[in-house]
Amino acid sequence: MAEFDMGLVQRGARNRRTPYYEATQRYSPKGFTVYNHMYFPIRFDTFEAEFEALLNDVTIWDVSVERCLEISGPDGARFAQLLTPRDLSKCAVGQAKYVLICDRDGGIVNDPVLTRMDENTFWFALASSDALLFARGLRNAYPDLDVTIREADVAPLQVQGPKSKDLIRALVGDSILDLRYYWWRRAEIRGIPVVITRTGWTSEVGYEIYLLDTSRGTDLWETLMEVGAPFNVRPTGPSDIRRIEGAIFNWGADMTYQNNAFEMGLDRLVDEGLDDDACISIAALRRIKAAGVARRIVGVELGGAPFPGLNNTKWPASTVAGDHVGKVTSAIHSPRLMKNIGYCWLPAELARTGTDLHVATEWGDRMATVVPMPFVDPEKRIPVS
Repeated sequence: MAEFDMGLVQRGARNRRTPYYEATQRYSPKGFTVYNHMYFPIRFDTFEAEFEALLNDVTIWDVSVERCLEISGPDGARFAQLLTPRDLSKCAVGQAKYVLICDRDGGIVNDPVLTRMDENTFWFALASSDALLFARGLRNAYPDLDVTIREADVAPLQVQGPKSKDLIRALVGDSILDLRYYWWRRAEIRGIPVVITRTGWTSEVGYEIYLLDTSRGTDLWETLMEVGAPFNVRPTGPSDIRRIEGAIFNWGADMTYQNNAFEMGLDRLVDEGLDDDACISIAALRRIKAAGVARRIVGVELGGAPFPGLNNTKWPASTVAGDHVGKVTSAIHSPRLMKNIGYCWLPAELARTGTDLHVATEWGDRMATVVPMPFVDPEKRIPVS
């Protein structure tokens, strides 16, 4: 029986195009996915070629699919704190934080990068879940708060790799090199208004450029390609090789609302000193920590031939004795490590280094072993450098 041609899947106006869509078409994208109801180019070359470009030069990729939930108004700070168990009083205007948006049971609704634009205005750059609707629903429980909840009309674009500093400096001047890790500032690139953040989804040195005039997407993209030519700039999709090496999780693949911060090993994103009425999830998260978790996500190395790409489904994981115990969520071959690596959910008692597993991959059964994460640069020194 012939396989169904996915190119026949219907496209329509309900799936939006990003401000960079027309520009990316000029560089022959090899495929798209739908992310936050928008078309997202997944790659322009092989996974390995894009990985090498990220490690050695500078890459740009369209992440305007990370729609920005904007919380503003006189009570914006109070409402933003309701969403996340990370203490936002410790986030200054001009600073960014990686945060979790959690429900009342502690489940993770989203894991955005938050930027504090002023005392009461916050942007949450969302992973692919309907967190905007979650926030609007939560507002109904707090009718006395004077808050505006909307999707900000901005379009982030990532500039990542060891030569990203050279490219950004060529675009906006030497002073941008003073921008600290997880801080932001406003700038103009050939008259195009932007916000530049010292952040990224690669575990490499990098920046994100938030386009403030979304009619200028093609202009900004082509400017980066032109100015970046001496630095061997390449358009790419997200590097799953590098993000798995760096233990960056992907909401929807590696975690959902059914998981919590402690299962993910993201304890640092929970400030237990918050008052119960300040954050809707903090009481549940305290209870979860006190009780201990029954499962955890861990790193695994998988034997056998190199995987030809990123897994398309979650793979069952079993003990050596044959008992089904978990699932591999993301897995890929790392050319640098010369190993297949990935993440696996396991019962807490098995989530220890050295546990051996059988994994039923789409490329045949493989043996796997639990190993520490991150797989590369465990102290996260590279992105801060």
